[in-house]
Amino acid sequence: MRSNTYQALRCEQLSEDLSGLRFVELPVTPPGPGQVAVSMRAAALNFPDLLMTRGGYQHKPELTYTVGMEGAGVIEAVGEGVTGWREGDAVCFSNLVGSIAQRNLLPATALEPVPAGWDWASAAGWRVGAMTAYASLVTRGALQRGETLLVHGATGGMGAAAVQLGAHLGAKVIATGTRMDWLEMLRPMGADHLVSSRGLFQEEVKALTGGQGADVIYDPVGGDVFDRSTKCIAFGGRLLVVGFAAGRIPTLAANHVLIKTYSVIGVRAGEWLRRRPAEAPAIRAEINRLASEGVFKPLVGARYAMSDAIEAIRALGERKAPGKIVIDIATA
Repeated sequence: MRSNTYQALRCEQLSEDLSGLRFVELPVTPPGPGQVAVSMRAAALNFPDLLMTRGGYQHKPELTYTVGMEGAGVIEAVGEGVTGWREGDAVCFSNLVGSIAQRNLLPATALEPVPAGWDWASAAGWRVGAMTAYASLVTRGALQRGETLLVHGATGGMGAAAVQLGAHLGAKVIATGTRMDWLEMLRPMGADHLVSSRGLFQEEVKALTGGQGADVIYDPVGGDVFDRSTKCIAFGGRLLVVGFAAGRIPTLAANHVLIKTYSVIGVRAGEWLRRRPAEAPAIRAEINRLASEGVFKPLVGARYAMSDAIEAIRALGERKAPGKIVIDIATA
C-alpha cells in the first residue's frame, strides 16, 4: 500500500547558507489533466539550484518550493488526457523545481524516456547539460567542423556536456578547469587539450591555436575567466555567455568587440525553447538521439543519500566533486 505522504526538500526562505531549506512531509495528490506522477529514483544538482535558494537566479520561484530541477524516476500514475506514457515507464526530465522529493507531479510534456541501459544516476543528470550544450554550440554558436572550441568550467556537468558535443561536431576541444586531475577525466570524452584556468590560460590557448585564438568559447564561469577569454578569442569568433559560476558578472568594452570583430552571445537554453516552442520538438528529439548514440553521458562525480541533500547542495557550491552531484532517492 502506498503512503499518503511523501518527503521533499523545500526552500521555505531565501538564505546565503542554506538555512532556509527543510525536509517536509507533503500529501500525495493525484495528477491533474496533462500531468503525470513520478516516483523519483534520483535527482541531479545544477548550479541554479543553489542560486535559487539565495534569490540569485533569473528565475525566482515563489516560496515555498521543492528544490531541484533535474531527475529521473518511474511513472506511478497519469492524468486525464495524457497519451504516450503509462504507469511503470522509466522517465527523466528537467524542470525548474521539484526533483528532490520522493514524488513529483510533472507536465507530461516535460518527460523523456530514459536512454536504454542507463542507470538512475546517469538518467537524472544529463538533460540540463545536454540542452545547454546544444543550445550553445549548435543553435546559438553554430560551431563548425575543424573550428577550435574552448570550454571553460569543463569539469562541471554543463562543461563536460559541451566537451562531448564539441568533439562529436568535429571541433578541436580545449578544456579548462581548476584541477588537472579532474580535467584528465575529459580526455575519453573528447578533449584534445587540457589547460588550467588558474593562470594566464589565454597565452596557452593562443599557443595551441598558432596565435589565432579559439573560434568559439563556451563560458559558464564569468568573472576573470570571461575577461581573459576576450584576449584569446579568434577574429570573428563567438563568445558564449552561459553563466556566472565565479560570482562576478563581467563587463565588456564595446571597442574591443569592434576591433576583433567577435560576437558575444547569450545562452539560456530553457528560455530559448519556451519562447520558440515550434523548435522544441526537433531539438529535444535530436538531443535524445545523441544520448542514445552515446554522445552525451554525464560524468557523475559524487552521490549522496536523500537525507544528505542539503550537504550535497553545499558541496556543489564548494565545488567538491567533478561533473554531476546526484542524490539517490530511497523508494518503498
